[in-house]
Amino acid sequence: MKRNMSFILLALTIVGCQHTKHLDPVKDITLKPYPQTEKISHKEVYFGVEVDDPYRWLEDDLATNTKEWVKLENEVTEDYLSQIPYRNAIKSRLEHLWNYAKFSAPFVEGDYTYFYKNDGLQNQSVLYRKKGDSGNEEVFLDPNQFSKDGTTSLAGISFSKDGSRVAYQISEGGSDWRKVIVLNAADKSVIGDTLIDVKFSGLAWQGNEGFYYSSYDKPKQASALSAMTDQHKVYYHKLNTAQSTDQLIFGGQEIPRRYLGAYLTNDERFLIISAANTTSGNEIWMKDLHDPNAKFICLVNNFDKNHAIIDNDGEKLFIYTELDAPNGRVVTADFSNPGTTSWKTLIAETDQVLSPSTGGGKIFANYLKDATSLVKQYDRTGKLEREVELPGVGTVAGFGAKDDDKELYYTFTSYINPGTIYTYDIASGKSEIYKQSTVQFDPTQYESKQVFYSSKDGTKVPMIITYKKGIKLDGTNPTMLYGYGGFNISLTPSFSVSTIILLEQGGVYAVANLRGGGEYGENWHVAGTKMKKQNVFDDFIAAAEYLIAEKYTSSPKLAISGGSNGGLLVGAVMTQRPDLFKVAFPAVGVLDMLRYHKFTAGAGWAFDYGTADDSKEMFEYLYKYSPYHALKPNTAYPATLVLTADHDDRVVPAHSFKFAARLQEYNTGSNPVLIRIDTNAGHGAGKSTSMVISEHTDRWAFMFQNMGLGYTEIK
Repeated sequence: MKRNMSFILLALTIVGCQHTKHLDPVKDITLKPYPQTEKISHKEVYFGVEVDDPYRWLEDDLATNTKEWVKLENEVTEDYLSQIPYRNAIKSRLEHLWNYAKFSAPFVEGDYTYFYKNDGLQNQSVLYRKKGDSGNEEVFLDPNQFSKDGTTSLAGISFSKDGSRVAYQISEGGSDWRKVIVLNAADKSVIGDTLIDVKFSGLAWQGNEGFYYSSYDKPKQASALSAMTDQHKVYYHKLNTAQSTDQLIFGGQEIPRRYLGAYLTNDERFLIISAANTTSGNEIWMKDLHDPNAKFICLVNNFDKNHAIIDNDGEKLFIYTELDAPNGRVVTADFSNPGTTSWKTLIAETDQVLSPSTGGGKIFANYLKDATSLVKQYDRTGKLEREVELPGVGTVAGFGAKDDDKELYYTFTSYINPGTIYTYDIASGKSEIYKQSTVQFDPTQYESKQVFYSSKDGTKVPMIITYKKGIKLDGTNPTMLYGYGGFNISLTPSFSVSTIILLEQGGVYAVANLRGGGEYGENWHVAGTKMKKQNVFDDFIAAAEYLIAEKYTSSPKLAISGGSNGGLLVGAVMTQRPDLFKVAFPAVGVLDMLRYHKFTAGAGWAFDYGTADDSKEMFEYLYKYSPYHALKPNTAYPATLVLTADHDDRVVPAHSFKFAARLQEYNTGSNPVLIRIDTNAGHGAGKSTSMVISEHTDRWAFMFQNMGLGYTEIK
């Protein structure tokens, strides 16, 4: 009763004179019996070790029995969630919070200024435009018209240099397989036929008559959503010609690479190909389009590091590279002698991780300083002009523009600062607010602070903890700990409407910057890969222990969440330390580490994970922590809501299916093990607003219910 009363008092503080109503959790919620998932022995031998995989049949996403299993599991999950008394209240609150106009930073193409806008609860954001400063706004593309249920999304757009042509990609049901439609920008008339079966591709225009794109040969026999895709190819599509006649430009059997991306320099002189076999490290190939007899030359053949050509002045190339600089640097080279031995450092490596961009004749060095943004402006000779004065400590995005632009737009956000768009005058360095968020959230009532804690091996790891000012550190605060820890990806502060639900109920939101990410450069990344992957899990476990030791929370009030590689993270730590957490949300996770490389583009993740085929040592290492295999019979695991989607062709849902089936089989005690499987949805990008709200509703309802917490309704 004391705990419930504290929530009532907290909510009254939050909303002042607003009316509130407190809803208690269900004491004896009914959990329907789990589906009797058939076990079919399927043994495979790895270096003399026999591994049984009785749920392998769930990998067949086309099979009738798999579809029936999905239906039955969703019925159990929905029945459980429907009994939580405040589920609808949370949904109503989220819809209320979400219902405000959201804008993107504007961008200029040809005679028009374009921007994205969502009126509030539209399933997809709409692309608008206006001519000049005083022109009337008009809808240019409305993805809400692509499908009745909002599950077809705008997945990429590219304008020709003069803005007269535009090609855009659509994703159906969240799949990575895309269609491409070309328009005449002036009157929005369709040009030519729709391209199909495009995957992991940008769209790089050459003039107004055609563009380069990338794709794989689409599987013809097996499922297009799960079959392996291996050899990427770059094609050139000439407008008003059949896709079947598109010219193969790079890749295929001649130069087999798993990932290829094509782009042009701003003057459209050089065609650049980024070629890679894993998600880390790439070659750079380039071709002089001014020379009709030119062939591709390999500028960088080092797969161990990341590189990119960021700009050019004629034959002078500006190159970002991690070669001899794990944190990144900018070098220059001449096209006539582009080899790495001739490179000259323009912006030297520092202790901070560099991500450069260009605009207005300048180079912007966007650094990460302890996972937050720091931006410096350089001229083309490498002279530092200024450190950009940012609105605060957080994350900025958008320091890029065309060469002749006088100003640019950027967005600033943090865990307690909703995204605000600024204009930046390149000559003076002054920023002005262009558009502020109108979300109903008062940042002054909340605190977001960074701490550094020690991992198992003594490594200092940063974590940002966000909560309402004045909460008591008595170990009773419901806490969500989020992490990722992989693929050189950095978790930087960003605002989430969904997190308001937790914060206004007196909860704590914590994000740990684990090894395996990119927060401290390539060395930090490598320290969480292959035979060092356990470092990532140790970092996350240590984050949880820190939150408990410092009385932010306790195990009965601690939830963990992560998606994709973060789903692996959650699956690994909940099997290694099931006692440490009360609730777990492994989302779209890589959970079978012995077979992940057998599906779609999974083989490209081997830089981070290694594969079970590499060596006996690598197999044993993966087998030990692989969440699906690490589950043990007769073990009490946290209350778990596995989340996935039937059209996820990035991390196929079979990972989640098999993990959930075995977890339901092995789990003891009263904690529920449920799986929530979205239909007509993929890995996450392009989800409709209604689907996003529904998912977050179920997450918070499941978490509060299983922590024995009520919910104070705010109106």
